Amino acid sequence: MLDIQNIFKTFNAGTVNEKVALSGVNLHLKAGDFVTVIGGNGAGKSTLLNSVAGTFSVDEGHIVIDGTDITKLSEHKRAKFIGRVFQDPMMGTAPTMQIEENLALAARRVKPRGLKSGISKGERELYRERLKQLGLGLEDRLTSKVGLLSGGQRQALTLLMASLLKPKLLLLDEHTAALDPKTAAKVLETTNEIISRDNLTTIMITHNMKDAIRLGNRLIMMHEGRIIYDVSGEEKQKLQVSDLMELFGKASNGEFANDRMLLG
Repeated sequence: MLDIQNIFKTFNAGTVNEKVALSGVNLHLKAGDFVTVIGGNGAGKSTLLNSVAGTFSVDEGHIVIDGTDITKLSEHKRAKFIGRVFQDPMMGTAPTMQIEENLALAARRVKPRGLKSGISKGERELYRERLKQLGLGLEDRLTSKVGLLSGGQRQALTLLMASLLKPKLLLLDEHTAALDPKTAAKVLETTNEIISRDNLTTIMITHNMKDAIRLGNRLIMMHEGRIIYDVSGEEKQKLQVSDLMELFGKASNGEFANDRMLLG
């Protein structure tokens, strides 16, 4: 479903601020793979997701989704294939619009635009049903402005919007990092339910090593723009946080990633 072929990305090339963010990354995901990605600050995790999403172009290599080479496509054209949830709960939704209006935008984003306006009764029932599955009471607040919701409610709504059309690839960029622990756990539980129900091919960046081990069928670790560890199946299920700490310690010559990885 996703084939990343030897991609490179350098920021500020040829200047004193030059930073090699990705250095020959290769990654292949089968349909239904749920991959968690860990690594220290500057490891290349978000750069990898931004490269796939089209936020910026790569210097070399190719990115292919379901047989279509999207390397040269603009970000908005990639929306046909990709759903995304950002770290900041304030992104991904229109705060001055109603909940049902946000969902309608998500549902129609890849469809031809016509003169028809408004939300049909059938659409409203579908939105109510999907919102009810979140367990946050939002199904009774369809006409509420999104700006009135809590961070956790907005992030859950963004997740629902990103997955509504069952994208070929779902990208989750530390989407619970800005939430309190209880809310983060609820959003992660909802995330896992949606991915499992719709068999979505997913890449999720996280700083929480326990979550990285517990969720998904595959785990990769990045360091200095490279994938240094890739584990799946039974081997992943047997992993402990101490194993990941040891692996990272070896890759970084004993320098631990950051407090968020340790405390998470």
